[in-house]
This record gives sequence, C-alpha cells and structure tokens, in this order.
Amino acid sequence: QVQLVESGGGLVQPGGSLRLSCSASESIFSINYMAGWYRQAPGKQRELIAAITTDSTTNYADSVKGRFTISRDNAKNTVYLEMNSLKPEDTAVYYCHADRSLLSVVSGTGAYWGQGTQVTVSS
Repeated sequence: QVQLVESGGGLVQPGGSLRLSCSASESIFSINYMAGWYRQAPGKQRELIAAITTDSTTNYADSVKGRFTISRDNAKNTVYLEMNSLKPEDTAVYYCHADRSLLSVVSGTGAYWGQGTQVTVSS
C-alpha cells in the first residue's frame, strides 16, 4: 500500500511563506501518477487548491492563484506546494492526494491520501 507523507507545515505570520512536501513510499511520482493538494479549514469542506499532471501542467483554485505553486520532482518521488503571501484564511490542514487519473485527483476520489499537515497563519 502506497503511503503519502506530508511535511513542512507550521505557524507563520501573515505575508510569510512555507513549502510543503509530499513524499511517496513507492515511486509513483516517477511513473504516471497525477497529484493534487487539498486543504480543509475548521468547519469547512475539503477543497482542491492545486493539481499537477505527469508533464507538470498545473491548475489552481482562484483563492491561491498567483501565490501558491505546485511542482514535482520525479527523481525524488516528491510533490511540493510553495506558498507565498500567506493570509489568515489559508489556515487549514493541507493534504496530498494522488492517482493515475487526473479526474480522480480533482474529484477527490483517487487512490492515495496523506495524513495532512497543519498550516496556521497568524500574528
């Protein structure tokens, strides 16, 4: 069973930056797996904020466009989320999601989820 492990979360001041990492226990990102980052704030539904295909085509939710960047390093079997100009409303648990199907990733029905990493934006 593939495991996804997120890291890099923490407490940051508004306007600050963080980089999240999602590492897989098997080499899925070096073959043909799509990936996405979701987040879930308290009392809200989990939402897709960024997705990346095997050829590194990316897509973003309007709420993070221009501030967040998703990328992948297939050799390291890792997907990243670079987050800049962070706002208090970015506070949430951030999850990595992966599947062979982009449709499955963007619908949240794919095969693999990470356990989540907390990001808190506060002064």
